[in-house]
Order: sequence, then structure tokens, then C-alpha cells
Amino acid sequence: MLEFLNRFIEQLQKPVLAFLIAGMLISAFNSKFRIPEAIYQFAVFMLLMKIGLKGGIAIREANIFEIFLPALFCVLIGIGIVLLGAVTLAKLPGIKKDDAFATCGLFGAVSGSTLAVAMLTMEEKDIFFEGWVPALYPFMDIPALITAIILANIYLAKQKYSKKADVSIADIIKDCLKGGALTTLLIGVALGIFTKPESVYENFFDPLFSGFLSILMLTLGIEAYKRLAELKKVAGWYVAYAFSAPLVHGLIGFGLGYIAHWLVELSPGGVIMMAVIAASNSDISGPPTIRAGIPSANPSAYIGTSTGIGTIVVIALYLPVFFALGEVIFDL
Repeated sequence: MLEFLNRFIEQLQKPVLAFLIAGMLISAFNSKFRIPEAIYQFAVFMLLMKIGLKGGIAIREANIFEIFLPALFCVLIGIGIVLLGAVTLAKLPGIKKDDAFATCGLFGAVSGSTLAVAMLTMEEKDIFFEGWVPALYPFMDIPALITAIILANIYLAKQKYSKKADVSIADIIKDCLKGGALTTLLIGVALGIFTKPESVYENFFDPLFSGFLSILMLTLGIEAYKRLAELKKVAGWYVAYAFSAPLVHGLIGFGLGYIAHWLVELSPGGVIMMAVIAASNSDISGPPTIRAGIPSANPSAYIGTSTGIGTIVVIALYLPVFFALGEVIFDL
């Protein structure tokens, strides 16, 4: 317990989380300070392009059979998280089912900011992980968002017409792939696989990674505080979900990652990264996709739960848990 508390305090002192807290304080004091939207979008681009390039370069050099099983597990986790939420959060009193499906979709999808923080922490701790592991992002992100949108639209159609809904899965997939954040990541992966961008990666994207991540976290902190105020308008069950679900999801990711460790020799760092990916909740690519796919859902519920609480909880509380678990099990 003392070791965990020490890790928690260290996490709070890290620049990334400090910028997140600073953003919340800025918003709490009603400051007019804001990061211009263009700078925020550029920071998101830089982070996701860096993650995509690193993943693509690693995939080009990796054995495809080593990647297949972790990628399959990520698909199952993304779908499973939404289905698990459908029989837990969606069944609670006072919870609208379309709001619940939207929330579960974001928690099944992946947080680019949390993934970036985890990568930086791994490098600081000098823990090896396969470079292609961050490129598993879409394998969890897309299935989770699609599953949530399908379930919500089926439910809404049944409520309206009392019959089976006619949902176009192809259209939903197209909308997910059109999302700016996911497009950037996929472009980066493709460039890493089919070209040789090592020089621009090493001289431009990699050195600026921490700085742009700080800008992103400051902006997310400002947004998170606003969403916390909005979250008071909806059921308190969302707060409980935001604290409990990431831990459950992360442990599922860790467990499947451990299986991949035994079957295809996924590194201990890769196992920890799978836990982080599973625990994270989308704060960049997911909200606009959910907003378009489930327009009836209340943004105060799903964005307030994910960005307002979930992202902060995972970065501040559960990242140290998964790193500690990895160190205990793998004797790092």
C-alpha cells in the first residue's frame, strides 16, 4: 500500500498530469485563458501521427503472427466492454439506455491522450514494449464504437416502431473511419509500414511529443471541469461507472495480454500497454463519432463520464496500478 501511495504521488507530480490539473484549476477559477482550437487540433495531430508512425514502423519489422492474437484480443475487448455495459450500466435505475450505450462506447474505445501518457511513462521507466502495440488502437476503438451505435439504434428503433431496427453497419463503419483522429492514426500506421519515415519521426515527431502532450492535457483539463459541472444533471451512477469500469476493463486487458505473453511471447511492457488501452476511454476520436451515431444521447452523460472523470481516474489512479501489477507479476 505504501508503495502504491508513493507511485500515486509520483504520478501526480509528473508534468503530464500536472498540466491536466492546471487546466481544471484554470476552468474552476473562470479564467478566460483558452488554447486556440487550431493549436489543440495540431497537438492532437502530432500525437496521433507519432503513435501511428511508431506503430507502422514496428509492424513493418515485426512477425505478423505475433500481432494477430493481441489484435484479435483488442477486438474482443472493445466489443465485450460495450456488451458488459449493456447488462450493467444500461440496466441501472434512472439510466437512459441510449445514454448508457453512448457511454459504454466511449469506454470501450481508446484514449489517445492516455495512450500517449502510458508510452511516455514506459520510456521514463525504461520498460520495453513492442512498437506495434500502440497501433492496436483501431482494433479496439472501431469495434467498440460500432457496437455501441448498433445497440443504441436497435433500441431506439424498437422503441419507435416496436419492431427490429434496420441499421446499416457499413454506414456506421464508414462514419467511424472518417473521424479525424482515427484517420490521422491510420495514415501514420500506413506511412510507417509502406514508406521509410524514420528520419522525420526521429527528428520532428518524437522530440516534440512531450510538449504537445502537455498542451493536450491542459486543454482536456479545462474541458473536463466543464463536463464535471454538467454531469451533476444526470444520474450519479455514471460517477460510479467512471471509477469502477476502467479498473475492470484494464484487468481484462491485462489478463488477455498475459495469455498473449505465454502464447506469442508478448513482452511484459506489451501486457501493461494492453491493460492501459483497455482501461482508457476515448476523449478525442470517440465523442464526435458517438454524437453523430447516437444523436439522442446526452453529451453531459457520456462526455462528462469519460472526459470529466474517466480519463483523469485512469491517468492518476490506475496507471500506477497496472505498472505495479506488471512489476509484481513479471518481476520488472
